[in-house]
Amino acid sequence: MAHRARLVWATGGVLLSLTLLAGCGLAPQPVVTRLPPAASGTSAAPSANPTPSGTPTDATPTTPAPGTSASVAPGDASVTACGDGGAATVTGSERSVRVDGTCTRLTVSGSAITVDASAATIATLTMSGDRLRVTASAVDDATVQGNDTSLTVSGTLGRLDLSGDRATISTGGALGTLVLRGQDSVVTAGGGIGTSTVEGRGNSVG
Repeated sequence: MAHRARLVWATGGVLLSLTLLAGCGLAPQPVVTRLPPAASGTSAAPSANPTPSGTPTDATPTTPAPGTSASVAPGDASVTACGDGGAATVTGSERSVRVDGTCTRLTVSGSAITVDASAATIATLTMSGDRLRVTASAVDDATVQGNDTSLTVSGTLGRLDLSGDRATISTGGALGTLVLRGQDSVVTAGGGIGTSTVEGRGNSVG
């Protein structure tokens, strides 16, 4: 009898355990929604107004303030150099330059340089080199050194000191003072020549 009672208790315990387990398995479980992780980096939005990689260079030459000096670099085809009372230096070879304004001093040195200063007035002009060509409206004092040079002045030329061979000097107005050393040069002045000193052969002055 005791054995039978233990069997009934054991059977009832097993049934109770199974009932509890079944109840746990049938109970609804909470639903967990998992979102994908955010991207590790974001791309920046393109700018509506992109900045240019560089600013355009203004190729227009500037005019220096009165009393300053401007140096014309090789390769410049045209330049306003003197402004009002400035000075300019043109150097190099095989090039053409335009000079405007009122120049206290204009220096041209090198070879095969052509300077158009027909719109400029020049107080002191210095030319040093071969095959230099300068055209000006008026020059107070000019010093020319070299061979095969040319100076054309539409107005007056106050003083000319010329050293070299085969130079051509022409003024539309008067030439105040001439000093010439060299050969086969031609100097003409529409307004006449004041005083002249000529050394060398084959020169023509008048």
